[in-house]
Amino acid sequence: MTNHWVRFREGQSVRFGMLQGELVRVCEGDMFVRAVPTKRLVPLADVELLTPVQPTKVIALWNNFHALGEKLNLPVPTEPLYLIKSPNSYLAHGDTIRKPPCDGKVVFEGELGIVIGKTCKQVSEPEALEHVFGYTCANDVTVADILNRDASFAQWVRAKGFDTFCPFGPVVATGLDPLKLVVRTLLNGEVRQDYPISDMRFSVQQLVNLISQDITLYAGDIILCGTSVGVGSMKPGSTISVEIAGIGKLSNRFE
Repeated sequence: MTNHWVRFREGQSVRFGMLQGELVRVCEGDMFVRAVPTKRLVPLADVELLTPVQPTKVIALWNNFHALGEKLNLPVPTEPLYLIKSPNSYLAHGDTIRKPPCDGKVVFEGELGIVIGKTCKQVSEPEALEHVFGYTCANDVTVADILNRDASFAQWVRAKGFDTFCPFGPVVATGLDPLKLVVRTLLNGEVRQDYPISDMRFSVQQLVNLISQDITLYAGDIILCGTSVGVGSMKPGSTISVEIAGIGKLSNRFE
């Protein structure tokens, strides 16, 4: 059974619940541990959606799709290649991605996000899915020109870590088979990316297993699975949407 979890602000209070059409079933307790549905339903239109979880960190993969790696003629990695996006970059569905004060081409990267559901430290591959709560849509925004501007030091964190550069949401969907998911990214309504998660070099289980050997993952942390072909630049005034059937659509304006 698939549930769609949201976090939202109602008046001065922050709450969480499950989407039921255009309504939210308000829950109490902890989203990850013993969430208790109440009898209260609130219209989705009457609340402000927040990021569906509050990660301590977002881990973003590089070169994790065969199609993009082959197009760019990249070496096949023997282990996951990743960076960390910091909390200042997190952004909710509907909020605005802000152009940083520096010059340079800003690009979108539609991605699937794996949401961790419980503390995950050095887990085995067979146990990995037990630590996954669900999945979300994400946009790994990047100032591409900064990446290799200094020949002595690749600036991955800076290029991808500006304020508002990690939109994700609007929900976390549980009960899905990630191998059946397809990521579609639209720029001003035009499809720019349309790729299957089944093309990943490292599966969800492998990512959780291998990354947890290095870094302890906590409930709410997100692993961005990397992106595939179709990445492109966006200009101020653009709207970028990341759609994954079974999860939903994340949309943000770039200004």
